[in-house]
Amino acid sequence: MMVIKLNINNKGPFNFILDTGVGLMIITEPKLVDSINIASKRIIKLSGLGEGEAYEAYVTSPLNVMIPGLTSNNVSAAILKTDYFNLSTYVGMPIHGLLGYEFFNSLGVKIDFSDSTMNVCRPQDLKPFKKSQKIPITIEDKKPYMEAMITFPDGSKATNKFIIDLGAGHPLSLENMLQKHELPKKAIQANLGVALNGPITGYLSRIKDITLGSYKIKNVITSFPDKDYIERKFSIARDGNIGIGILKKFNLAFDYSNNLLYLKSNEKFKEAFEHDMSGIEYYMAGENYSHLIVSRVAPGSPADDIGLLKDDEITSINFKPISKMTAEEIDGFFKTNERSLLLEVYHDKKYDRVIINLKRRI
Repeated sequence: MMVIKLNINNKGPFNFILDTGVGLMIITEPKLVDSINIASKRIIKLSGLGEGEAYEAYVTSPLNVMIPGLTSNNVSAAILKTDYFNLSTYVGMPIHGLLGYEFFNSLGVKIDFSDSTMNVCRPQDLKPFKKSQKIPITIEDKKPYMEAMITFPDGSKATNKFIIDLGAGHPLSLENMLQKHELPKKAIQANLGVALNGPITGYLSRIKDITLGSYKIKNVITSFPDKDYIERKFSIARDGNIGIGILKKFNLAFDYSNNLLYLKSNEKFKEAFEHDMSGIEYYMAGENYSHLIVSRVAPGSPADDIGLLKDDEITSINFKPISKMTAEEIDGFFKTNERSLLLEVYHDKKYDRVIINLKRRI
């Protein structure tokens, strides 16, 4: 995830995820109602893409939003009455909200994943990265869309329409796979993410490649949402979304005013896609998010083989305390390559040390 610090109504700083997949600015931390001094608020229903019903949120009075060198006045936002996302526990640091269309629509935005920087300017002053490719996009329902060519596991090809979604942690999601094509033979069931009204379930596997402009990216780990998700009605017809797993292979420049996205491959472009090899789904809990709690163990996975259970706590990996690692470092341990790891686990009111043999599952 891309996290930026910003101030709201001269209070902060607060951590927001930069998310082209959302329209209205969403404040996920309900306690901000009091801290940013909102004078008036009305209740609306927000419907998302997961399981469950729409949830209630407050629409704020106009906000002043500040990042270094930039102040945006009269920004509209919604504050969730309950933090349904629990993004802080997944990211391993306090997350207060999502910043999307309101930010990108007014600015030229350059994102350099090579050095983790972002530059913003007036749209007319935007200068793309040298030798970058110009990709036409459309802005529909406050979200950016592009077309890309997909080569499916059976060798067939199709041009698909995707949301460009910086807030999605996966590389690629194909929502029409179960309707139009067979599920790839090597697929695993998985929780694919979390939306406004709950988790999105489905399968993970790989497609042969995706083509963006003249860039071809091979053997892409892809999410295939299940039929309950597919049957939902979307305001804009689309085939899925391209997430940060692919987008971070490029340095990007967004120009909503001219319906353009500029891509330039970076040093991550040739890195292979890998998925978790442990079978452990987890979240971070406690003060400073320093406790790794198991939320699910995939049946038949290496974690299942060693008897790891839901609600177990992993306290160290290869003798390195979890409290000394970021969520990104922990992910790296579990999906870098096939190897053995020594885990210290708090289980059944005692500490155990176990060896887990990681295995590529897709």
